[in-house]
Amino acid sequence: MISPLSWMPLAVLVFATWNGSIIFLIAIAAVWPVMFATAAGLAKVDPNWFKVARNLGAKPMHILTKVIMPAITFDVLSGIRLALGVAWIVLVPAEYLGVTSGLGYAIEDARETLSYNHLTAMVVTIGIVGYFLDSILVALIKRYSWHRGG
Repeated sequence: MISPLSWMPLAVLVFATWNGSIIFLIAIAAVWPVMFATAAGLAKVDPNWFKVARNLGAKPMHILTKVIMPAITFDVLSGIRLALGVAWIVLVPAEYLGVTSGLGYAIEDARETLSYNHLTAMVVTIGIVGYFLDSILVALIKRYSWHRGG
């Protein structure tokens, strides 16, 4: 994985709009944690589960929905949680690219106008929203994952 922010110059050259560049930077940051977590989850699935499912007459769609998806849910949701955190971190500096709205713009504007109370409020807001989004994913992980404790 290459640092998502190092793609900024290329994103600015390739995409015609600032929004396209920002979306690209966030996507390039978020895709890898989900992909690696999903691959790790699939690697942990016991091959015997597939044999048992086939012996019980499961069709490929049943194997996907009843064996694979429940087995990798924890890993996929954990990857999405990590991707959300990385994307949230990349969002603010990506918005320095020249947009006229957004969290990064508000922070840069507050810094340039020496409005430190607004700057502090924006940083706290970013933290609260990030915590809220992370809490949603933690609840989803607890709700939809098999228990992995001892």
